[in-house]
Amino acid sequence: MQTQMFGSFDGTTLAWRETGQGRPVVLIHGYFSDADTNWIKYGTAAKLVSAGFRVIMPDLRAHGESARPHEASAYPPDALAMDAEALIAHLGLTDYDLGGYSLGARTTVRVLARGVAPTPRRAVLSGLGDEGVVDTGRRAGFFRRVLTNFGSFRHGDPEFMSQAFLKTTKGDPQALLGVLDTFVDTPAEEVARIDLPVLVVGGEADDEVGSFEELAAMLPQGRVVEIPGNHMSAVTRAELGDAIVSFLTA
Repeated sequence: MQTQMFGSFDGTTLAWRETGQGRPVVLIHGYFSDADTNWIKYGTAAKLVSAGFRVIMPDLRAHGESARPHEASAYPPDALAMDAEALIAHLGLTDYDLGGYSLGARTTVRVLARGVAPTPRRAVLSGLGDEGVVDTGRRAGFFRRVLTNFGSFRHGDPEFMSQAFLKTTKGDPQALLGVLDTFVDTPAEEVARIDLPVLVVGGEADDEVGSFEELAAMLPQGRVVEIPGNHMSAVTRAELGDAIVSFLTA
């Protein structure tokens, strides 16, 4: 699967991969991760290809094979949403589906709330609850601790698993700190204006991002599906791909 590159809204070079033919679906990965880890490694992309989709998977700025700038100017508010909008425009997508996991799902919400890109037919918010949308401060503070004290956490510390995951993905702590400055809250009244079918899906043991049920209830056409796992493990489950395919093909 060849990595392709494009220049985003500010000229930052970003990577994306795609596979399959058919209806386009753009999937955005989570914080500290990349397209391969979230969507390819555990089979979600392959399931969508088998169901007749063209799966488009960007690497967020500061992640994966995308550029990892250290300048503060590279991380304005909503930069990730603007990157997604730039990719959608670059590919000329008008009739497509959009989704993400965790930070990728929050980025999806920001794209929908901003209304700059063409409205997708359906959206998938996985690994994201109500708190992760309306109040990003707690999660940002948690990750700021992980990054500014990287390497100091031990088994049993709340930050340890995130630290270990960042080591496996070979992330750049300085660039990833910049990403935290891009976070923008989406008030409940703005969420309520996202009037298209939205799947909210997450692990039954995920207590890190708020309530999936409450997020679905904010959305005029929201529906919720729980799958096995917690915030770190649900993305690895076959049930995630099954839920996304079922929703997008209904």
